[in-house]
Amino acid sequence: MVTPIDPTSAAFLLAENRNMPMHVGGLQLFKKPEGAGRNYVREMFEEMRDVEEIAPLFLKHPHRSLGTAGQLVWQPDEQFDIEHHVRHSALPKPGRVRELLELCSRLHSTRLAWERPLWEAHIIEGLRDGRVAMYTKTHHALVDGVSAMRLLQSVLSTDPDQRNMPAPWGKRPSRSGSKAVEKAEKSLSDIPVQALRTALGITAEAAGMPGALVKTLSKGLRNETSALSLYAPRTIFNQSITGSRRFAAQDWPVERLRAIGKATGTTLNDVVLAMCAGAMRTYLIELDALPEAPLVAMVPVGLNAKQSQLASADGGNAVGSVMVQLATDLHDPADRLARIHKSMQDGKEGLSSMTPVQILAMSALGQAPAILTPILRMQGIVRPPYNLIISNVPGPKTTHYWNGAQLLGTYPLSIPINGMALNITCTSYDGHMAFGLTGCRRTVPHLQRLLTFLDDEVGALEKAAGV
Repeated sequence: MVTPIDPTSAAFLLAENRNMPMHVGGLQLFKKPEGAGRNYVREMFEEMRDVEEIAPLFLKHPHRSLGTAGQLVWQPDEQFDIEHHVRHSALPKPGRVRELLELCSRLHSTRLAWERPLWEAHIIEGLRDGRVAMYTKTHHALVDGVSAMRLLQSVLSTDPDQRNMPAPWGKRPSRSGSKAVEKAEKSLSDIPVQALRTALGITAEAAGMPGALVKTLSKGLRNETSALSLYAPRTIFNQSITGSRRFAAQDWPVERLRAIGKATGTTLNDVVLAMCAGAMRTYLIELDALPEAPLVAMVPVGLNAKQSQLASADGGNAVGSVMVQLATDLHDPADRLARIHKSMQDGKEGLSSMTPVQILAMSALGQAPAILTPILRMQGIVRPPYNLIISNVPGPKTTHYWNGAQLLGTYPLSIPINGMALNITCTSYDGHMAFGLTGCRRTVPHLQRLLTFLDDEVGALEKAAGV
């Protein structure tokens, strides 16, 4: 069945080029079940490959022709080849995490071809500690990061003895499974379109924006970022990018970060942002590229932003955003955390008097320069509205398994775009906060150094907070 592609998904497809692949990815690490044989990884791969029926989401591909009057549509793949999409890979010796991240970097650099459904999965063996890895990538036109996480969760179990769990792309016959998949497949990518229309004043509700809009615009003009940023300093990240990617990942115990927040009266998300701020400051100083003005991060928030909850805390899709000053101009980590907390509070306050539709409209206003600048090839001419994206995708809070294999960690890969060469996405899982850093290999040199700086910043924040 041929179906039209919604405008936002079409925009993701049309904005894509060799330098800017528009897919999100995920890296999962599994521990083999007790008693697993030598051929376990091969058997796991075959289980993933030999599914009885593929879910419709994973069978459609984009198509445009005279027959569709030039409109982009989803079309079923009549020659679907599961072996093209599900692959078995192995790491070269010595099989360290370094080799795994290098492989993921290369896999994440290549575009997904339109003539096939826009997804891939690689079951990876060869880690010297015996763990099994799975790297997946899915086009943003199909799902966003939150939806991808929901799809993964829908095939995991808290019971280590449960078997017959399907692959994420397998069709689930059970009612509960269908519900989970339906939720996951309903990406909120069409929401920004509604937001943009709203921002242009088509919806009466947004036309009656409260005084918060004037206040927010005024703060944006003064570079006191809140829900909207009209200025960010130019950095090495805000330029044209190449198609090559570098990926780095690491996790930290959530309790360590919560302890810092508790001692300083700040939130877990404030601490995550402060870690990123301190790491960015050290990294840019090392490259002699730190601007005098503080960097600005775009932080996605959920539709219940009125209740001042971030998407990472409540599991909602990230459809609104707050622009946060990262205080990279301040030397002291405690001062940076305090400034970030204040900036985050200002953003929440700006959103608190708005309805969800107005929140979306404000987000669209804030996003417009970032979206239009690369499309119109104006990077370097127009100042960036923000310097990088820092987002959280919620994951399971307890230990999960796939057919007896324990999920040890899950790390997100995201989308750098022209004018925004670095993306930091965090995923919480089983008491850990995992950071996934995806950057342009040329524009963001020595990206893996940021992991060291993030770790240093946790220690510096603990010391400053007295924990």
